[in-house]
Amino acid sequence: MLELLALGLAAIAVIVVLQMLADRTGLPAAALLTVAGLIYAELPGPNARLHPDVILTLVIPPLIYSAALNSSLLAIRRNLRVVISLSIGLVLASSLAVGVGFDLFVPGAGLAAGVALGAAVSPTDPVAALAVGGRAGLPARLITIIEGEGLLNDATALTTLTVAVTAATSGDFSLGDATARFLLAAAGGLAAGVAVALAVRLLRSAVRDPLLVNCISLATPFAAYLLGEEVHVSGVLAVAVAGLMIGHDTPRFTTGASRLQATAVWHLADFLLQGFVFLLIGQQIVPVVRGLKAYPAATIVTAVLLTLAVVLLLRPLWLLLTQSLPSALHTRLGGGAPRARRRLTGREIVVLSWAGTRGVISLAAIFTLPLTTSAGEPFPDRDLLLFCTYVVVVVTLVGQGVTFGPIVRALGVRADPADAAALRNEARAASIQAGLARLDQFAADPGLPDQELAGLRASLDRRLRRYQVPEEPDDDGSTTGHEAGLEARRAVIDAQREELLRWRDAGRLPDASLRVLERELDHEERIVPGPGGH
Repeated sequence: MLELLALGLAAIAVIVVLQMLADRTGLPAAALLTVAGLIYAELPGPNARLHPDVILTLVIPPLIYSAALNSSLLAIRRNLRVVISLSIGLVLASSLAVGVGFDLFVPGAGLAAGVALGAAVSPTDPVAALAVGGRAGLPARLITIIEGEGLLNDATALTTLTVAVTAATSGDFSLGDATARFLLAAAGGLAAGVAVALAVRLLRSAVRDPLLVNCISLATPFAAYLLGEEVHVSGVLAVAVAGLMIGHDTPRFTTGASRLQATAVWHLADFLLQGFVFLLIGQQIVPVVRGLKAYPAATIVTAVLLTLAVVLLLRPLWLLLTQSLPSALHTRLGGGAPRARRRLTGREIVVLSWAGTRGVISLAAIFTLPLTTSAGEPFPDRDLLLFCTYVVVVVTLVGQGVTFGPIVRALGVRADPADAAALRNEARAASIQAGLARLDQFAADPGLPDQELAGLRASLDRRLRRYQVPEEPDDDGSTTGHEAGLEARRAVIDAQREELLRWRDAGRLPDASLRVLERELDHEERIVPGPGGH
């Protein structure tokens, strides 16, 4: 037990150090952690084994749910055509392409085993791409497409994998049965996610305590996954749908205190889970390579190159093909504003093509392959399929993850920060005007002192003038006066906090009172954007 504790503490230390290195260098933490896991796997000492059931049940649901909470249901709906094309069409095409390639060029594999491999390597894990893309200033539409694809393609891939494994183990395959099973899993997962989201909405309308609200939040992804799996539909899709709906409803059904607490809790959970997951990926090199001794080198090279070729080349070809469809077909699914229906440019296609990093769900999926078929024979080329998946994950995480940022910057695909700041200021002004209108309703209330009413109105008027007549932005979208004002506010808060500490250290202020006053300053500091924020 002490050895396990020491290993966990060492892993946390590595995660923290590599995150600091990523912040300084601009390299994706996911790639650095994977490389660290690879290095550790070659050192003497215990290695953590990847248990697919643990990953699929305890790790994937909270990661998907957290990503869904921070996504935009409306933005995904506006870009639904591209998201569906990538999360369903591309996954099925990749699975079939790998399956046909293995059936033709890899001895003994067969179509079903190849499709199982294709399904495992199809779902993207966009953590590295989104981390780099956020720093590089990717346009909101591309971020929405990457997020939406990453949320929804897991369900397609896992359902396809199940169908392929059944065909490989039983030797029986029916296209009609496979299609019906896929549609049932998707429709059932959608229904399960909606049911969980509605149940959570009812609970949150009755529970106001932030601690209890966040207990419900932490339990929600596991409840959605459990419901989906118990009724034999897509638990992963249920989690994604529940997260999108709950994230959309959160501003309306929760208090500010609950949202602040939930944001901190899920941010920490994301950080630790992703850190452990990427370290774990690197450490799987030993058990994966161990099973390759029975295969000729030519077979291994052929299988790996074939899988990588499909993963890296089919994605840009698919994007080019789908963006070349006639306009009538091109806009039928997407709906929304004309801007959302705009075809992707060549540069945007290149960026999306290189954003297809793979991650832990691919490894967890391929490790679920059975050891034997229903006839008692070894599952076709199981060890080779594991190795191909591992190579794809490492190559995309490290190769694409490290080069994604430079490619984005070289292509100049980025949002205009001045436009984003102007939109936020416009929204702020509208919200202040709504607040002033509500304040007018209190004017006749004798219980509200005139001095208090005048102070509130003056504060709102002052903020409204600032947002309605913004400063001219500098070349990078920032405003010198605004940044100076934010710096002054941060300095004032720091001075207040230091004075409170002096009172505490001198024995004039009890610790309990200090915590109350510190909490007030913490909330005030939280609404002040960090350096460079708008």
